[in-house]
Order: sequence, then structure tokens, then C-alpha cells
Amino acid sequence: MRHFINTGDYDRTTLETLLTHAMTHRGERSTALSGRTVALIFFDSSLRTRASFAVGIAQLGGNSVTFEVGRGTWNLEYQEGVIMDGDKPEHIADAAQVLSRYFDVLAIRCFPSLKRPEEDAADPVIEAFRRYATVPVINLESALYHPCQAMADMLTIRERFGRTEGVRVALAWTPHIKALPTAVPNSFALAATQLGCRLTIVAPPEFPLPDVVMERLGDVEVVHDQSVLTRQDVVYAKSWASLVDYGAPPPAHYRDWILTPEKLGSARFLHCLPLRRNVEVTDAVLASAQNDCYDEAENRLHVQKSILQFCLHLI
Repeated sequence: MRHFINTGDYDRTTLETLLTHAMTHRGERSTALSGRTVALIFFDSSLRTRASFAVGIAQLGGNSVTFEVGRGTWNLEYQEGVIMDGDKPEHIADAAQVLSRYFDVLAIRCFPSLKRPEEDAADPVIEAFRRYATVPVINLESALYHPCQAMADMLTIRERFGRTEGVRVALAWTPHIKALPTAVPNSFALAATQLGCRLTIVAPPEFPLPDVVMERLGDVEVVHDQSVLTRQDVVYAKSWASLVDYGAPPPAHYRDWILTPEKLGSARFLHCLPLRRNVEVTDAVLASAQNDCYDEAENRLHVQKSILQFCLHLI
């Protein structure tokens, strides 16, 4: 059974095959998912993920049903061995097994608590679905990973440069008004190194990526100076939570880490969206010809159609 929880579960050849399939079949309608139904299960808010998966499933001739956990469906417990006397009347152990009898794929979006770093590092919700589901599970963003976004990122780089190998990419921390999950930067860094990009992580000292991720990246450069951004081919801007003061908003003195055209230089600009204009990135960056984030968002649709077919052994 093929799950798609994080790109690290697969080798480079498999990831390259998915990217090639997405490029070759870009915009294609088919009946590949005819008679198949996908459950889209959201513990948290979504715009691009929800829309792109629903549209992609429809373009492949399949059907989808969307669940908003705790809003129209039961709130779900994920901890093992817990006494369920709180506000969660159903356990994932039961829900996953039942939904597996209705659906061909379960696709899950579940953000971290940003309260207990050890718990978030274990990715408990998505791992509970992986444990109990009897059909493929696709990660729509979990506490630790966002592999579908990362594959769209890599597809965008490949389309722009004709390759991923040797492309100089910077994962650049940006300020925000609150702490954000590390799932997007984790997955971008992992996929970039898997596909041969020359990765540099640019962030303040208090904002490392989790050890469980850094151990998988190998020998990557980590710097605390934004001046290196002008020497990159791609700058991927993203805010993420501090592991030093976990869950706290970024300190005000880092507001000058906002990405500007001067810091970007001649590099292409990527961001997963949504973003807070003039907090993370200036309007001028978004208005520039270097902005590829809308192509990147479109590529969510194309690459996810390939991922769905891959999980169902259709490619």
C-alpha cells in the first residue's frame, strides 16, 4: 500500500517520475479515478489544498467528500490509551477503519499544537491514520511535513530551470505575527536535497529546523545572514516557529527580516501561500517578474493528480 506522508519515504527516482508525470499530463482530464472516492479530512483551515485536491479528483473522473473535523463531524481523539472523557467522542482508530471501508484514499490535514514540541515531532495525527487506515493515506499537511506542497515547489523549480540538480536554493525565514508550523520548510528542505538542489537555510539562530529533519538533510549550509540571498537562484520565503521559545510569536526585533527586492536580488521568489503582505514579504516582491508563487500554487493541482494516481498504483 502506497501512502504519501513525506517525500523521504521514496527515493529520488520515484520523485522524479512523479514530477515528469505531472509535467507530461499537465492540465489533462481523464477517467483514471472513475468509480473512486477520496475523503478530504481537514482538522484545520485550507484554501489551495482543499480546492486543488477537489478539482484534481474531479478532473480525473473521481469523487471527493470533505470533512471538517469538529465542525459537522465528530471531533477525533488521536492519543493512544487515553480515557475519552473530554470533548472528543471518537478515536481515529475507529474512524480510520470505518472510513477505509467507504473510500479509496484518505487525505488528511492536521496542524501541530505548537505547545509540546516532542509531541509535534512525532506527527501523532497523521501517524494514527497511517497506523489504522487500510487504504492509502495522503498527507495534506501535518505537524511535521507538507509533501504535496514540496512536490509542487520542486515542479516549479524544474519548469523554471529545466532541472533541480545543482539549482541554488535558499530556504529563507521571514517574520510573522504568530508562530507557524515547520511542516512547509521541513518538506521543502527535504525534497530539495533529495532532488539535488544546493540548499542553504537562512534563518536567525533561534529558528533551526527540528533535529528529526536536519538529520535527514545531510550536509547543508545554515547561515544567519540574509546577504547570501542575492547569490541564489531561488529564494523560498517562509516563517516558522522557534524551537527555542516554542509556540511564541517571533521577537519584534526580527521584523527587519522581511523579504525585499534588494534582498532577493535576481533570484526567483517562491512562497507556499498564504502570506502576510508587508510583514513577511513586501508588495514590491510580489509585483515583480521574479514572483513564481502563483505558478507554484497552480502546480499543486498538477502534481497532486500524479500523487493520487501513484498511491492507487495507476502510474
